[in-house]
Amino acid sequence: MRLAMPLFLRIFLGFWLVTVVVLGSAIVAGNYLDALVPDNGSLIEGKRPMPGPEGPPRVFVRLLYELQNAPREQLPQIIQAAQSRHKVEVYLIDPEGEDLLQRTLPASVASIASELDRNRRRVFQRSGRQQYLGHLLYRADTGPLRSVLVLPAPRIPLVTLLGSNAWLRAALALLVSGLLCYAVSRLLTRRLAALRQAARRLAEGDLGTRIDVRTSGRDETDDLARDFNHMAELLQERINAQKTLLANVSHELRSPLARMQVALALAEQQPEGAAAQLARIAREAQRLESLVGELLDSQAAPSDLEQHIDLVVLLEELCNDARFEAGEQHRVVFHSDVAEALVKGNGSQLRKAFDNVLRNACHYSPPQSTITVSLQQNGAAHTITVADQGPGVPESDLTRIFEPFYRVDTARDRQTGGHGLGLSIAKQALLRHGAGISARNTHPGLAVEITLPACAADAA
Repeated sequence: MRLAMPLFLRIFLGFWLVTVVVLGSAIVAGNYLDALVPDNGSLIEGKRPMPGPEGPPRVFVRLLYELQNAPREQLPQIIQAAQSRHKVEVYLIDPEGEDLLQRTLPASVASIASELDRNRRRVFQRSGRQQYLGHLLYRADTGPLRSVLVLPAPRIPLVTLLGSNAWLRAALALLVSGLLCYAVSRLLTRRLAALRQAARRLAEGDLGTRIDVRTSGRDETDDLARDFNHMAELLQERINAQKTLLANVSHELRSPLARMQVALALAEQQPEGAAAQLARIAREAQRLESLVGELLDSQAAPSDLEQHIDLVVLLEELCNDARFEAGEQHRVVFHSDVAEALVKGNGSQLRKAFDNVLRNACHYSPPQSTITVSLQQNGAAHTITVADQGPGVPESDLTRIFEPFYRVDTARDRQTGGHGLGLSIAKQALLRHGAGISARNTHPGLAVEITLPACAADAA
């Protein structure tokens, strides 16, 4: 079973592994190239360059010159004077390996002397807090002598220390690369962590959760944050709409039920008037049935949106039905600029939507008025306008009349038997077909305008 690895850890290890490989390759290549540097006489053959000066300081150069050229009997005085003046130990070793001052040679000094025996003219070594300068001197009276100067070692700068220790360079490289990779990985995943926390808060019911979107330096995480905020806004709007719908449904159901209970109580108290109360109960039950049916229609989604519907035929049939129902009360007129207007969608849903709009116009038009239905083709869309001669709607309510249960005049709607769902059902059905619906006042009257995409053949 594969172990789950967080994205941050995968990014961090990936960056770090690549960095370690690159740095390791550079170190190995550098060590290999250092090994190819030829011996310039100041280094021990077979060893890496030692830290330190390319040659002894000038005062020690003068000392070495005196040791090589001064008379032999003056050499002890020169050595003692240099040791007291410069705080340095000076060893002068003859070919037999004896110190000129008859001192016992420390192991480190003997090691330098043995290096000089191997045809080395100069040797530099550092051990702890001391450094050793070994030089081969040639005197005519004694033959070759080996001088070893022991002096305090200065502190090694960090750069020099790193240059002399491959393991230290590797450790520092790992530390620096690890810190840099951690910073880069944290920077890349910080926004994702914020998105995760916001998603959790949203899932817990905090619908107001949003993620800050940067205005400068935008990248894919900002696009993701923007999409998340858009999703949260839509989710908040829909949940609030559902809460409002539930509250409205509860209110609408409670009113007829309350009237039915009152009618039932009156029928029990006044048996002689039971017939009238039963008729009232029947009307309220019919109103409840109508309301439930409209609610189901508003939430139903069409299963087939691939039918080809001719709007001319559909609207003519609806206008004929409206004329039949209106009788002498209203005059319904239909105009079309085209003989055929094909759209793709669900026929029953479109019929219900247009019928609701037309019935709404008939309900609020005064007697002997005219309801006009017009159809026009505008490029790749068909525009249907249903205009009445009623009182119109306040400008502030032109968009709200498409909300569920919204009424401009509650008392008037109750008299006409409406529930404030007709235009809402029409809007939902038209939106599923990619259509748009809007309303405007025509003074007098209200015009509802619907725009439906035309079929490809009609659009051409």
